[in-house]
Amino acid sequence: MDSPPENDAAKSLKPVASFYSDYLWNRMRSLLPAAFSSNFLSRISNLYRGGSNTRSRKRRPRNTCLPLPLPSPSTSPESSVVVSEASRIFDVLEDIMEHIFLNLHYIQKNLEFWQSKAEGSNAQKAYFMVCERGPSAFINGIVQLIHDYVGDGSVVQHSYCMASSYISERINVLISLRYHLATFLAQVYMEVDKAGNELVKDPEKSLSSLLVAINELFLKLEASIGHFHAMRQKSSVDESYSFPLILEKLPVVNQEGSRWTDCEIKDAINLIYQNLDKLDSYLSAIVFIHRKPRRVARYWMRYTFGIVGISVCSLWLLRHSSFAGSSDIDNWIHEAKKSTVSFWNDHVEQPLLSIRNDLFDTFRKRQKGAMEPEEVQLTADSLHRMLRAFTEQSKGEKPLQNATDQKMLEIVMARYEKELMHPIQNLFSGELARALLIQVQKLKLDIEEAMLELDQILRANEINFAILAALPAFFLSLIVIMVMRAWIKQDTRAEGRGRVARIQRRLLIVEVERKIMQLERCKYQGREKDAQCMYGLALYSLDRLYCAVEGHARETGEWISLRQDIIDLAKPDTQTAHKLKITSRMERVYDCLLPLPKSR
Repeated sequence: MDSPPENDAAKSLKPVASFYSDYLWNRMRSLLPAAFSSNFLSRISNLYRGGSNTRSRKRRPRNTCLPLPLPSPSTSPESSVVVSEASRIFDVLEDIMEHIFLNLHYIQKNLEFWQSKAEGSNAQKAYFMVCERGPSAFINGIVQLIHDYVGDGSVVQHSYCMASSYISERINVLISLRYHLATFLAQVYMEVDKAGNELVKDPEKSLSSLLVAINELFLKLEASIGHFHAMRQKSSVDESYSFPLILEKLPVVNQEGSRWTDCEIKDAINLIYQNLDKLDSYLSAIVFIHRKPRRVARYWMRYTFGIVGISVCSLWLLRHSSFAGSSDIDNWIHEAKKSTVSFWNDHVEQPLLSIRNDLFDTFRKRQKGAMEPEEVQLTADSLHRMLRAFTEQSKGEKPLQNATDQKMLEIVMARYEKELMHPIQNLFSGELARALLIQVQKLKLDIEEAMLELDQILRANEINFAILAALPAFFLSLIVIMVMRAWIKQDTRAEGRGRVARIQRRLLIVEVERKIMQLERCKYQGREKDAQCMYGLALYSLDRLYCAVEGHARETGEWISLRQDIIDLAKPDTQTAHKLKITSRMERVYDCLLPLPKSR
């Protein structure tokens, strides 16, 4: 079927756009000094290409990676000569290791995403195909559903099959890439381990043989993954992303000789760097085609609804703002400000001031409050005089000086009971009226004493009342602090400090143990290639563990011992039983790998 005219027009405009962009770029280079443009414009060019080239990816920030298996340093002069001669090669090898670790990490992240999608139900897979790959995939999916429904009616089954095939293809490609890249990593690491032991004996010959071996490993990797560009799924991706992997080979001149010149070593190093750049570009292109959708594409519906909601809210606010001649927003702001100030005064400022005043003043006043106030004392003195006068008149003699009010009150009550036998007669001519007035005075004294005790109780609980008034502000502050703490201490990575980060670091040790056991199983079954892949994946897990625990172990002073344990786990000649003992000790001894107590 012929291509539509719109596509032909777009293809015809591409050379024109490329010509004018190159022209403008060359004109910009000519306007700047050569020394400045060679450095600055090259960075701008890389940034521009990284921004326009959608297959460029962000590498994870890393300061260190798993150390090379080099011999331990010695103080002899021969050792210093060896290190100085081999330092150039070691820099190249460290760059190779770092690039391979980064590429493996990029592949692993995408592979984990597709494997999580493969574990979902058929409905979830179909929903992902239609709704989580961007607006264009949504429109194409709806059109395809309508077409299948009109065609043969098997809409659901066809959608399930297409989704499963789409996910399975990406999983298979990424697993195959990871397999060959991990095998290459294991081979490089073992070659470095072998060369590290030979450097002590014959540094000149070992350097040349190491360069030749590394180049041969690159060529083997080219033969293993060079066919992936032909497996590219036909999609909207530009054809420039599909290119074969063609690596350079070391010249045959003096490869088998025992001595290489500095120029030959430098050319070999440059060639290895060229091959490494080509490998990075090739892997980026292949993984880009089979990558997971971007976050914006996966959640485009939420973002769309959010933008629509924000737009509606903005229009509603604009309608009630002063721009539309309304004072509603100003009134709401005034009310909110007033409510905030009132809440602050009632639940923060006043309770705190009350607690402060009560702490500094109430306890000092409470010692004085132990004595009766003047009003209560006056009432008590008046009652005492009334009782004394009544006792003198009723008995005809003065009571004792130390007679208590209780004894005199018993006399009054006895007289009161006697007078009640003839209440009407004694009300006018007897002592009944005086006895009643004395009881009223006693009741007044009891009431005043009770009120004094109640006042003391209230004073003693002023702090409690102030704390109760401050509880809403306290809980609100606590919630804000918890949210801020959770936001600051995001344990999304193993480098974090919380419980989740510790769990991820312990899971890395579990992954290392699993890869060690799989490596031993592959060796036992005679699958040498699979054993190299398992060893490479174990090195990748050890590299992630190395980067995750370094900062924490340095703080606790455990880094020297923990680093040596990780290096021992990475050595190819270490026995499996010894490696498992090391991982068991790491889980039990080092603080950064211990689980947090549940009480914390």
